Parts: sequence; structure tokens; C-alpha cells
Amino acid sequence: MTAPAADHVDIEALSARLWDAVRDGDEYAAVEVVLSAVDAGVDPESALLDVVAPVQGRVGAEWAADRISVAEEHTATAINDHVIAALAHHGPARRAAHRGRITVACVDGEWHALPARLLAETLRLRGWRVDFLGAQVPVPHLIDHLHRTGPDALALSSSLAPRLPAAHIAITASQAAGVPVMAGGAAFGPGGRYADRLGADAWAPDARTAAVRLEEILARPYVPPPAHEPLDDLPHLADQEYTLVTRTAPRLVAVVLAALEERFPAMAAYDDRQRRHTAEDLAHITEYLGTALYLDDAGLFTRFITWTCEILTARGVPAHSLAPALDLLAEQLTDLPRAVGLLREGRAVVPPPR
Repeated sequence: MTAPAADHVDIEALSARLWDAVRDGDEYAAVEVVLSAVDAGVDPESALLDVVAPVQGRVGAEWAADRISVAEEHTATAINDHVIAALAHHGPARRAAHRGRITVACVDGEWHALPARLLAETLRLRGWRVDFLGAQVPVPHLIDHLHRTGPDALALSSSLAPRLPAAHIAITASQAAGVPVMAGGAAFGPGGRYADRLGADAWAPDARTAAVRLEEILARPYVPPPAHEPLDDLPHLADQEYTLVTRTAPRLVAVVLAALEERFPAMAAYDDRQRRHTAEDLAHITEYLGTALYLDDAGLFTRFITWTCEILTARGVPAHSLAPALDLLAEQLTDLPRAVGLLREGRAVVPPPR
């Protein structure tokens, strides 16, 4: 589907040069790396997906390994976004729309817009008219846009699993408006398992695959599913555990944080910054617990706990400090058997003290 313009070594060299510019915080150098490569014959889609996208992936990996700060990660992401914008307006990359119309949007609450931006520009390069709505689009505004513009499909992006309940609402509402939904992003789980569970019409792991699957969706007449509520897709929600956990999340975090010092004495020496980070970690754990309850999927929660252990270790915080926090949460939720079971499974993947 894309024209080969540079060999593998050239693409790797370009990625390395872009990384150096991004790491230095040099927006002008980053833009020059990509635009000069396109002028020299590199296919614009390859520049997006084989150069910019891997560099952005490296940004996330470096942050997770505690080799760059949050501020540096934000700077790097902003530079990559500017590179994409520059490429979109660059002469050799500009293509006239001649196919159909696609809306690309991030789920409400989802700030990670760059993967969706990459898809939007890829679709434009392939001849689609694209409405890119950007980050965290509330469902009412999204549906209003769909009714006003009548796109052929919606590409819905989310990187963080706690946004999946909002994604479910968006998927259902979009289909009710007669618009098929392509889901993408890490939030939808390994192999896109949650996209299927939430009723999306298709899922794709990357922009190239998404472009192909959108063509497949639109090659046949679309028949929207019957109107229904989230409970019809996920009958376990009838037990109200998801609702109870999400509604009481601020109180849960406050109670566990207050009791944690007694269970984890090392916390007595924490400074204000460390205590703030601990509160943020507890809030994230509660968020992922709620999402796992929504989907009735223990793997979602245990994968998050495993990842959190790795992040804590990279930051010099003992991973076993998660164990008392999970125990305290379970003690607060004794009347919610699914929640307690998820916390037990999360506790099992926390490494013991060394």
C-alpha cells in the first residue's frame, strides 16, 4: 500500500536523527529531518509511520525507564506533533481527497492524541477527507458532529484503559447514528479484545492496518446493531460494583493513603512530592480496578499492577510497597466480591520484598 523510497538502514538512520533532535528539544531540527527526507524521496506515509511513530514510542519507553522527566516527555510529544503538522502541509505530502469522509477522534478523557493524529494524516495521504477532532471528545459533541457531517466511519482512539467505559458509550451512540466504528489504541487490550467486547465494528493495531480495515468496512452496506444499553453487552454490570467503586474512588484513595503509613513504615520518611506520587498511584489503581470491574477482566488489572511494579522499580521505589495498598483497598471493599477477587489477583503479581 506504500511506496518504498528508502531502504531499512536509511529509515533507521532517519529515526536516530529525529530522536536526537527530539531529545535535544530542537523542534526546527526535528522538522528539518523529516521534511528533507520526504524531499529526498522518502514516502510521506513511511516518514509518519516508520520514523515519527517509533520515535514517539521510544519517548514513552524512556519515560517509563525514568531516563527522561515528565516535562521532557511532554516536550518531545509536542515536537513530534509539530513534525506531523509540518509534514501534513508540506508540498510532496499534500494529496487531494477523492474517496470518502472519516472522523478521527479520541475518547472522552483521553489526552494522548498523537496516535490518532498519525492515523488521520495516514488516511489523508490515502485520499480520504478526514475530520480530526483531537483529544478527549465528549460523546454529545462527537454525535453532534456525526449528525452534521455524515462521515462514512468513525475511527475512535484510546491509549488508557480507564477510558473504555466512555469508549463503550461512544461506540454505541455512533452506531445508533448509523456510523460504523473502528477502534484503535492500547486501551483496547491485547489483540483488541476489548474493542470486540464493547461492540466496535473493527479494531486495528496500527494506522496501516486501520486504513485497510476501514476500506473493508466500507466495502459493504452498513447495518447498525439494534439500539441497546451497555448492560446488554456487559450483563455483569447489574451487580453495581463498577458504579460503587468509581463513585467512592476519592474516599477510597483518602482512606487508604491515611492508613498506608502504618502498613508501610518507610512511608514516614516520604517528602511531599513522594506522598503526592503515592496518592496519584492509588488513584490510578482505583481507576484500573473500576475498569476491570466494568469489563469483568482480571487480566486488565493484573497487567496494570505488573506495569506499575516496573515503573516503581525504575524510580527506585520498592515494588512490594503496592501490596499493603492493595490489601487496604480490599478491606474497604469486603462487600464487593468481584472487586476483592481482582485485588487478590493483583496482589499475587506483586513481587515479595528482597
